[in-house]
Amino acid sequence: MVRDALGVHRAALEAVQPGARYVFASGEQRWADPASRHQPSGVHGPSEIVDPNFAWTDQAWRGRSLAQAVIYELHVGTFTQQGTFDAAVHELDRLVGLGITAIELMPVAQCPGDRNWGYDGAFLFAVARAYGGPDGLRRFVDGCHLRGLAVVLDVVYNHFGPEGVTAPQLGPYFRDDWSTPWGRAINFDGPGSDEVRRFFLANAAMWLRLYHIDGLRLDAVHGIVDHAPIPFLAELAELGATIGAESWPRWLIAESDANDPRLVRPAALGGIGLDGVWADDFHHAVHRLLTGERHGWYADYDDPELLTAAIEDGFAYRGQYSGFRRRRHGAPPDGIPPEAFVICVQNHDQVGNRRGGERLVALVEPEAAAMGMALLLLSPPTPLLFMGEEYGEPAPFLFFTDHGDPHIIEATRAGRLAEHFGDGEPPDPQAPETMAKSVIDARLREQPAHRAREALVRTMLEVRRSAGWIRHRSECVCMRVADGRVLQLAFGEDGPLGLFMIEHGGNAAIDIPLPPGPWQVVVSGGAVDAFGSGGVIGGRLQLDDVPKWWFAVLQRSDA
Repeated sequence: MVRDALGVHRAALEAVQPGARYVFASGEQRWADPASRHQPSGVHGPSEIVDPNFAWTDQAWRGRSLAQAVIYELHVGTFTQQGTFDAAVHELDRLVGLGITAIELMPVAQCPGDRNWGYDGAFLFAVARAYGGPDGLRRFVDGCHLRGLAVVLDVVYNHFGPEGVTAPQLGPYFRDDWSTPWGRAINFDGPGSDEVRRFFLANAAMWLRLYHIDGLRLDAVHGIVDHAPIPFLAELAELGATIGAESWPRWLIAESDANDPRLVRPAALGGIGLDGVWADDFHHAVHRLLTGERHGWYADYDDPELLTAAIEDGFAYRGQYSGFRRRRHGAPPDGIPPEAFVICVQNHDQVGNRRGGERLVALVEPEAAAMGMALLLLSPPTPLLFMGEEYGEPAPFLFFTDHGDPHIIEATRAGRLAEHFGDGEPPDPQAPETMAKSVIDARLREQPAHRAREALVRTMLEVRRSAGWIRHRSECVCMRVADGRVLQLAFGEDGPLGLFMIEHGGNAAIDIPLPPGPWQVVVSGGAVDAFGSGGVIGGRLQLDDVPKWWFAVLQRSDA
């Protein structure tokens, strides 16, 4: 190989066919390609040439607007019993029938072994062999596009995994002065960083072009240390916009706990120019309301007004003091459209970072979980559901790994014990049964309670697609009525009305004046038409003996 002035080594070989395996060599040393497209023998084996050509059938695909997004997050290995891309394709039709419009895949880059959440990526360009490799991912994306589903891929640009990584041995990929909670920070602004940036930008371009991915979810961007005048994230946003202009719209969505609106503010207004950001305030406020938990960051969410702010504005903390952080937190998100904020009641972090991996249905009554779901799907920001949440999957989502290095195995076990919510001994991340317990079972949908939960999701997504909700989405007004016990979400003169009992212990009476009607009750407490035949009411809603987690969603009626 010939070395150029920047330290990049190149060679051209003739007649190398897909499937050929190779390594880089210097003396006795051997390295797999840091930009390997496939690691068929795992992170410690050779790299394999992948054919860039594929028989795509999605030529009619024109993408989706983020404003249309209802995102469904899944982990390929635990989404089906088989744990593959091909098996996941068979579940897509039922998700489309519910009203899902986008699938978000947890990271699929090759990690050590075959059991991992995906955030221990050693080869960021290589698709995990256990899930079906490069062609399996392409078949999955093709299947999604044929059904009108966009695909968002979770990518990790803030650290490498702890085992089998070759990139830092072949270039200045790490900073010497900074570490993240997950490993050494990436060198995005120091000596040699131009080529490091090219590596990560090429990775993003590969997913968006070669794999037809519609968007990237950028893991923990607050872990990217970058003081360059043109930030890496800004370059990434520009790349996404360029590729989107060439074909169809692409989304770049940051995960950040900073409540920093600059991430999604247009570059022309001094921002980074990303399309969306995960906004945790909604989750924390709803979780605090439903569970009563006050440990960690939940202690910051006693005030129900913070839930109102998260619904209306995306961020609840916009510069005020946070007791959990012991400092001011966030900034006002003025002018940012609601679809730029991705909110949830459950996601892989909020479930999986509990020692027992408990889902919300294991922590609260079914009525409380239903109210949380209705709040999520009626709120103006972009909703995200975690796999199985739509039917009330009871299986936990546990943290699991398949490392080979004994020192890393013990460090992972110790870290799990020290860092996550919950009591008791967490399951062993290395045990195969830990991952096996996390596999969801969609057959549960056939049982009455799960069928009712899925019906609630379907109905709420129909409300979300109504003309009045869409027209008045950005004008949503939250107010507390009925002695402050009911949170009311109103969507203009012809939009739906949501009523959520947030402050009482049950068996209360309410008398709520309604805007001019009449009103049709489409959902109440998780049951359709619970108010009787037609469920039509006039200018007041008067109920006795209201249960603790009562809610109702109303739409205007012609009756």
